[in-house]
Order: sequence, then structure tokens, then C-alpha cells
Amino acid sequence: MNTTLYIFDLLKIILPALIVAGAVFLLIRQYLEKEQQRRLIELRLQGTKEILPVRLQAYERVILLLERITPNNLLVRLNSSGQSASEFHRVLLQEIRAEFEHNLSQQLYMSPDAWEEVKQAKEHILTLINKAYQGLNTPQQARGTELAKRVLETLIADETDPTARAINIVKREAAGLF
Repeated sequence: MNTTLYIFDLLKIILPALIVAGAVFLLIRQYLEKEQQRRLIELRLQGTKEILPVRLQAYERVILLLERITPNNLLVRLNSSGQSASEFHRVLLQEIRAEFEHNLSQQLYMSPDAWEEVKQAKEHILTLINKAYQGLNTPQQARGTELAKRVLETLIADETDPTARAINIVKREAAGLF
């Protein structure tokens, strides 16, 4: 009987202590989990503050790339006078590729779909210029101004801006950052 009383007294002390220890353990664990979540949110917020300006700059550069390779702007910027059509053709293709290669790293900050649209716009313009060059009666003897005229005629006939869709997608994606 003495042993039973001793065990009963011991349980009266140990059981509440175990319950309190378990409750403290659960509270501390909950606190630590919430603290970890708070730190993760804080780190993400800090990362967003640092990366947002870089991403916006990337979107700006891609828009600038698309504007620079738009045939209307490209033909105005690169003077075709004094060049043969084949020389001007080479210069146009070289300029588009150089602009694109200069901005290749911007794809890191864009969605794959948006970057794919940018690539398709570039390819569409290259195709348009190649077709215009091949459409000349005598490409080897034609002047650069004739090629420029043919490119503009093709643009007018198509009634589409080859970069407009890509520009809109990039703008929409950039607006989604806010």
C-alpha cells in the first residue's frame, strides 16, 4: 500500500509536469515555425526589392531591342544610300543579330513565353528582310534604297507590325510585377 501511495503521489507530480512540458514544447515549436516563416517572407521581400529594379531594366531593354529592330526604325537608323542591296541586306541582318545578341541575357528575367515571342519577332523580321531581298528583280545590281522600299512595301501589304505582339506581351508581363 505504501508503494501504491508513493506511485500515486509521484504521478500527481510527474503528470502535470509532463503536461506543462508538452504544452511549452508545442508553444515553442509554433513560435519557431512562425519566426521562420516571418524570416522567409522578410528575405523574399528584400530579394524583391533588389531584383525588381533589375527585372524592370531587363523589360525596358527588351522593349528597346524590339523598337530598334522594328523595320521602320531600323531602315531610318541605317542609311541605305550609297550601298548596294546586297550590302544593305547584310548590314540589316547583322544589325538585328547584334542587337539581339547584345540583349540575350535579359531572358533570365522574363518568362519563357515572353522571351519566345521576342525571338519569334526577330525571326519574323529577318524573314521579312530576306524575302524582300529575294523579291528584288536583280538583287546583285539593286541599290539599298530599293531594298528599303521593298521592305516597307511588304510591311504595308502585311498590315502588321512584326514586333507589336512581342511588345504587348513584354509590357503585360512587366505590368504584372506590380
